[in-house]
Amino acid sequence: MNIRYTAIPRPKASGENPFTVAAAEAARSFHSTLPGYAPTPLVTLRALASRLGIGSISIKDESRRFNLDAFKSLGASFAMNALANGRSALTFVTATDGNHGRGVAWAARLFGHRAVVYMPKGSSPERLENIRALGAAAEITELSYDDCVRYASRMAEENGWILIQDTDFDGYYDVPRLIMQGYTTMGIEIRDAWNGPPPTHIFLQAGVGAMAGAMSGFFADLYGEARPTVVIVEPTGADCIYRTAAAGDGQYHVCRELNTIMAGLSCGEVCTVAYDILSRHADYVVACPDSVSKTGMRLLSHPEFGDDAVISGESGAVCAGLVFELMTSRELAELRARLSLNDASRVLCISTEGATDKAVFEEITGISPV
Repeated sequence: MNIRYTAIPRPKASGENPFTVAAAEAARSFHSTLPGYAPTPLVTLRALASRLGIGSISIKDESRRFNLDAFKSLGASFAMNALANGRSALTFVTATDGNHGRGVAWAARLFGHRAVVYMPKGSSPERLENIRALGAAAEITELSYDDCVRYASRMAEENGWILIQDTDFDGYYDVPRLIMQGYTTMGIEIRDAWNGPPPTHIFLQAGVGAMAGAMSGFFADLYGEARPTVVIVEPTGADCIYRTAAAGDGQYHVCRELNTIMAGLSCGEVCTVAYDILSRHADYVVACPDSVSKTGMRLLSHPEFGDDAVISGESGAVCAGLVFELMTSRELAELRARLSLNDASRVLCISTEGATDKAVFEEITGISPV
């Protein structure tokens, strides 16, 4: 199994963590004013934990978020509200593999703005149509994801639009921070729903790393020195965070050839704001082949007897898939030991999306999602 892992090197100097519990409370306070807001479920899979020989495993199910099948609306709405600052009829532009663009389109319609969305080559037609159904002008380009981000930035500059992107580049840091703060509403909801002793291990998937960075910062502030072990999970075909951590040279390393079914994680360049937080508050990064995501999708959609099903897409299920492989594969015994995953472990994963491409979901799981 082509799974690679490395510890994340610590920086020499300490740095600020903007993703505190207080910042997350402010984000959740804002989100609670939006129509349709409700905390998404935290699903405890007792039978699966027993099968795997771990103390517990809980899945935060973001397929229920605002009827949009993914968590991304949290960041898009929080940042858009701040950027608009009471103004109306603005144009926001973004690049997306699907979920972020859908969140931007939804927030624009909600707040009375216009959204323009560019998608990289190979994007799902279903995800494109979901974005257009919310009133956005959207198209699939012939560009890679990272080039699509640059194109959206250029269109913003040329047309006087507002770029709303959860990755950063020179001079563009404040908006990604706002989007990341929006994501921390999930952390407050997890804190409030969690019963018993805190998690010992948190698995967070990453594309550019914005969600993973925000949640790592939040849990570091929540638990302090007693924080859980944090494992960042990437596709082997889009492993920019793994490459950056493995090099350990203080430089950001790029994955040029993107090749993964995990569309929401198919990013070749690191968000530096996110990596700064990960370098201080996360422990390992693991790069996984697509087969691990498929395992997670099947595992969650076909639950053990007594457990609830979780409908999780290609990007959403990879962490659960990795936990399964860690606990069942002899090849991963060394990593399992390094992580101290055992029958006393309390594991948290976030299923970041539902079946956002229904045809792919049905092909992998054999289930036709509603």
